[in-house]
Parts: sequence; structure tokens; C-alpha cells
Amino acid sequence: MEIFQIVGLALTATLMIVLVRQARGADAALFISLVTGAIIFLLLLDRIGTVVKVLADLSARAGINQFYLDTVLKIIGIAYVAEFGSQVCRDAGENAIAGKVELAAKVLIMVLAIPIIVAILESIIRLLQ
Repeated sequence: MEIFQIVGLALTATLMIVLVRQARGADAALFISLVTGAIIFLLLLDRIGTVVKVLADLSARAGINQFYLDTVLKIIGIAYVAEFGSQVCRDAGENAIAGKVELAAKVLIMVLAIPIIVAILESIIRLLQ
């Protein structure tokens, strides 16, 4: 199972980071952390693609406008990328920048969500009339 590979990689990288940080400092340790994060992301790409395909198939069968599915997938992507980016910033000791990444993600998510919120509100108004 992939989770064992991912956890094994993470534990190995963590041990290496601890040893490298003592011997060479934080820069090399941060590099190992970044590479490990990228490898884990690459290991998950196939699974992410599968989820997107299943959601696209289900929305097509349900007659859901593709625009809404695309918007939801973009929102999920922004959330994951922002989480990854903010964690990298925190690993580098830059908590203030991490907070700004999270704020930017929240604003972008809200902007993307506006058409969905409008559609929901319009549907509610139509039901109430």
C-alpha cells in the first residue's frame, strides 16, 4: 500500500533531516524536506487524477454544470497547494510568510466560490417565490 511507502519515506527523510541539521545546518535539512515533500506529491498524482476523473464522470451523469465542478476542484487545489506552501514556510522558520500564504488562499477561494454562492442563493430565491 502506498501509505507504507509514504510513511517510510517520511520517516527516513525525518531521520536524515535530524542528522543533517546537526552536521550541516538548517539549509541542507530544508532542502531534504522540500525534496521529500515533492516526492510525496508525485507519488499521489495518479490518485489525485483518479479522484478528479471519478468526480467528472459523476457530475456528467448527474447533469451538473462542468463549471461548478471545475470551480470546486480549483478550490481544493488552492487549499492543498497553500497548505503545502505554508508548511514549507513554517519549516524554514517563516511563520509570518506562511500566514500570508494562508490568507491569500482564503481570499482566492472566496473569489472562486462567489459564482457557486450566487447560484445557490438564486435557487433559494426561486424556491421561495
